[in-house]
Amino acid sequence: MRAVLQRVLQADCKVDGTITGKIGKGFLVLLGIEHDDAVQDVDWLAAKIINMRVFSDDDGLMNKALSDIGGEILIISQFTLYAQTKKGNRPSFIRAAKPEKAVSLYEYMIAELTRLSGKPIATGIFGADMKISLINDGPVTIIMDTKDKENH
Repeated sequence: MRAVLQRVLQADCKVDGTITGKIGKGFLVLLGIEHDDAVQDVDWLAAKIINMRVFSDDDGLMNKALSDIGGEILIISQFTLYAQTKKGNRPSFIRAAKPEKAVSLYEYMIAELTRLSGKPIATGIFGADMKISLINDGPVTIIMDTKDKENH
């Protein structure tokens, strides 16, 4: 499972011109789900997202987590995070989870982030053609992969 976290001042998702999710200061999370991912990956990644200390303290240092600033989350399912580009010029998405599996893990991630943050989570619509707008703060962009948890 991969997540791209973007620290934002605001972000929103539109589908067919209608806003499906909108946040102020917090994280835009682009989430890619791989075919062999499981609920344990969601548990690990959700905790990392909630506790990631990349928001500025009074001294301008990245010492605060989402809860410290009252931040929000907009999460977008993005299978293209598993693009394989080694051969040719057309990416392959063979490692991305099939929708039947990915939807349940995406929904579990939303539930887990809601539980951990104590706040509702803004979302896109799984599988839809989404238009994402954001104001990246910093810019601060963090890439996380649950495969990295096995190295520690």
